[in-house]
Amino acid sequence: MTPQAMIELFQKHVNAELAGDLETTMATMNDNPHLNHVPTMAGGVGRDGVQAFYRDHLVGRFFPPDVKMASVSRTVGESQIVEELAISFTHTTAIDWLLPGVAPTGKPVEMVVAVVVGFKDGRISHEHVYWDQAGVLVQVGLLDPKGLPVTGAESARKVVDPSLPPRRM
Repeated sequence: MTPQAMIELFQKHVNAELAGDLETTMATMNDNPHLNHVPTMAGGVGRDGVQAFYRDHLVGRFFPPDVKMASVSRTVGESQIVEELAISFTHTTAIDWLLPGVAPTGKPVEMVVAVVVGFKDGRISHEHVYWDQAGVLVQVGLLDPKGLPVTGAESARKVVDPSLPPRRM
């Protein structure tokens, strides 16, 4: 696939996820995809597993209504894209792929997500999604950062604005 074709297919995939369009989401994927949200191990393996995960946990339920997403960077290789996204929202709905078993806290969250998207046979073959889970847990009040080498929203803000000062040691 050309770099532009990979970018366009991934954008179609994300737009379908956000719109709640399971059929289009799955149409962007090959016959044996896998999806892994690395910090929580949420996802699916194989077409049926990925479709069940999308249907029951992600498509149309991606984030609360006030979500804001902005691209920080994109790297396009021969058969993969790595997309870095800044995401902010208020935790007003359950997001079980991000915070399994955690009821909405009403707290604001800022996070940066890195998505590694693989392509095979003209379709998406996999997604590996990474984020700072400790930072998210701090922001929703489930982890006290005192005495720990973790931060909250500050780490996401520093990715978006590298001129911010580093953590004091």
